[in-house]
Amino acid sequence: MMNWQPDVLENDCVQLVPLKTDHFDQLYQVASDPLIWEQHPNKNRYQLPVFKNFFEGAILSQGAFLIIDAVSKNAIGSSRFCNFNEAQDSIEIGYTFYARQCWGKPYNKSTKELMINYALEKVSTIHFFVGAENIRSQKAMEKLGAIKLAEILMPYYGEPDRLNFQYQITRSNWNKI
Repeated sequence: MMNWQPDVLENDCVQLVPLKTDHFDQLYQVASDPLIWEQHPNKNRYQLPVFKNFFEGAILSQGAFLIIDAVSKNAIGSSRFCNFNEAQDSIEIGYTFYARQCWGKPYNKSTKELMINYALEKVSTIHFFVGAENIRSQKAMEKLGAIKLAEILMPYYGEPDRLNFQYQITRSNWNKI
């Protein structure tokens, strides 16, 4: 079985530590800002019961991380590996969010580079699913060099299906970037 939660992934900007149940309070402190979710398919994720469902799904995924600012050591968000598909030699990276003070700064790029590099040691393809209304994340995918493949309805853990755009990065494309 592949390990999608190494002890830590880190660089000068962020530390990604495996998400544990005792991280709930510090992560909810970040997630409780309604503006984080305004472009997201689930705009109510800032509400405690909705976030509890999200957090439960993150823990069950066994691939989720608490993102910590490498300088301040404060929790700034979360991301996860999910839906490993051995037959297709692929994994998804998603469910990423950051505190608003991190927007427009190198946190997302630093996080995604760590996760992409780790994943491409194990699989040849990474998929990303971004909400159809989430323009910020769509632009972030394009900046990373991800290719938009499709528009599909995606199930969310304990939530209704939502329209998402599917993006992809392959090992060969990433090596060219």
